[in-house]
Amino acid sequence: MDIRKISIGPDYKNGAMHYLVGQEVLNYNYTIHLIKHYVESNSIKIWIEKDEEVVLWKEFTNTMPISIEYNINF
Repeated sequence: MDIRKISIGPDYKNGAMHYLVGQEVLNYNYTIHLIKHYVESNSIKIWIEKDEEVVLWKEFTNTMPISIEYNINF
């Protein structure tokens, strides 16, 4: 399933960092291209894009509380 959004941190409403596919980051110079869960390393990686170049930006492991929202296509 495609991940649409992740929230990282113990308090979802008052302190978590939220990352959404399509969100502009790094002074609006990059866009979040993909958020993917990697089972083998039990981590979530965020890939960003600029001028058709996609690079790994962040990786989170299971040591941090993570809330995941998936794309729901009806």
